[in-house]
Amino acid sequence: MPGPIPGLIIVGIIVVFVVISIAKTMQIVPQRHAFIIERLGKYSKTLEAGMHILIPFIDKVAYKHTLKEQAVDVPPQMCITKDNISVEVDGILYMQVMDAKNASYGINDYSFASTQLAQTTMRSVIGKLDLDKTFEERETINGAIVAAVDAASDPWGVKVTRYEVKNITPPQSIKDAMEKQMRAEREKRAVIAESEGDRQSQINEAEGARAAAIARSEGEKLKRINEADGRAAEIRAVAMATAEGITAIAKSINAEGGSDAVNLRIAEQYITEFGNLAKENNTMIIPTNLSDVAGVVATAKEVISKMGK
Repeated sequence: MPGPIPGLIIVGIIVVFVVISIAKTMQIVPQRHAFIIERLGKYSKTLEAGMHILIPFIDKVAYKHTLKEQAVDVPPQMCITKDNISVEVDGILYMQVMDAKNASYGINDYSFASTQLAQTTMRSVIGKLDLDKTFEERETINGAIVAAVDAASDPWGVKVTRYEVKNITPPQSIKDAMEKQMRAEREKRAVIAESEGDRQSQINEAEGARAAAIARSEGEKLKRINEADGRAAEIRAVAMATAEGITAIAKSINAEGGSDAVNLRIAEQYITEFGNLAKENNTMIIPTNLSDVAGVVATAKEVISKMGK
């Protein structure tokens, strides 16, 4: 009876050996990955996505790489700006393995090397900028780091796609000074805005006063023109009425009995005006020919005759 037991053990060992051999022989590579195969310690080939058959105990998977774009965190570090201010800067480096063979044999750890190179380049770039410029020139910093790391990582089979600065943190004292400066700038802008408002208000008031003065002068001008036109019309009307009256008088004088009517009117007017003169003055000079009304009438009639001619 003890005979079959050693046989079963041997069969079990053979089965385990076959299973391990099959496991070593068949290799499945996931999508967007690459496996580096070494045969007897030497590079043999690069396996892409899919199932592959290897030689057991001769071929082995030495390196496994992902071909996806990777985001590598660049740890914070202290950098000194051009104006000797220490700032803490960190960022994110984006890279992608383009050649799995070079990524395996070109450098020991391409991720660590890329982050170290990014940090040294960052210190160099920030050292050329003033503190205020470091917040404004993020694109310049990112571009310089990408160019430097990408050029250095080309022999490693790695492509650096982009770099982004996450935080630029100055010391607390610098933060306080910057806050005071920003507060002063805001107050300055507020004062300037207020003064500009006052200036514009005064300009508007001056323009309004000027427009009002022009409007008043135009109104006064139109008023005077209208008044002058009214006086001219009045003068023309009075002149025409006077002319018509004189014409009518002249016709009446030349008519039958006109001369007698004129003599009578002159005599009446002479007596009326002389009586009014006696009422208004305490002292009165009486002409010697007061009773010679006929002479006065004759004189007035002679003047009217000459004017008619």
